[in-house]
Amino acid sequence: MSFITVKNLWKEYGDQVVLENLNLDVKKGEFCTLVGASGCGKSTFLKMLLGQEQPSRGVLDLEGEPFPAQPDRNRGIVFQRYSVFPHLSVRENVLLGLELEQKPLLGKLFGKARQEALKQVDAMLEAVGLSGAATKWPHELSGGMQQRLAIAQSFLMRPRVLLLDEPFGALDPGIRNDMHQLLLRLWKETGTTIFMVTHDLHEGFRLGTRLLVFDKVRRDPHDPQAFGATITYDLPIGKTDSDLLDAIETNVNKTARNQAA
Repeated sequence: MSFITVKNLWKEYGDQVVLENLNLDVKKGEFCTLVGASGCGKSTFLKMLLGQEQPSRGVLDLEGEPFPAQPDRNRGIVFQRYSVFPHLSVRENVLLGLELEQKPLLGKLFGKARQEALKQVDAMLEAVGLSGAATKWPHELSGGMQQRLAIAQSFLMRPRVLLLDEPFGALDPGIRNDMHQLLLRLWKETGTTIFMVTHDLHEGFRLGTRLLVFDKVRRDPHDPQAFGATITYDLPIGKTDSDLLDAIETNVNKTARNQAA
């Protein structure tokens, strides 16, 4: 049985079709990168995996059961914009997830439970290279450090599925390379199943084990919203030749130009 099953999945908003007829089987521990022109439904698909959006029709299952209709601790997400709490220190930001999980009403841990939780927090801060910044406020961190903090928050909760929505798009190339190495190391250590949206095709091939290309196969120039995007390529990374990569990049760029016209 697949870990995640997507079958004949559609997402519509009234007369607007965003996604149509998605079919996908994902094994546990796979790293799927999602590429395609803006507006092709990649982020919408992430929102359905997270539980923020529901399919209009079709199947979206996790180990044979429908995905929970609301976000929960089994699914973590990291955005391009840093999703951290500005009024909490770095250490407190990472601790908060454990506190809310164990004490959802009070939102605070005390005594031995707090000490144990802080051990986990400090170990994660060490893993992402933020031990020296544990007492700093988020606004005192660089962009790369804030993204490390967001990744630490997500991985500490050990989600079964981690969703990344262009997490490195705002970072400088050098910092982005460091974040790539960090993400790959944490993924290999935890075995988390990852879906990552990126506009950088080369980043998608560098990080993932599988590349999913979203594009519109059907178009009506008189009604641009009549048809949605689907998965036009589903490629195991490492087994794809350069000519096909060039063709994919050309198609993605062509779609982007058509949408801008």
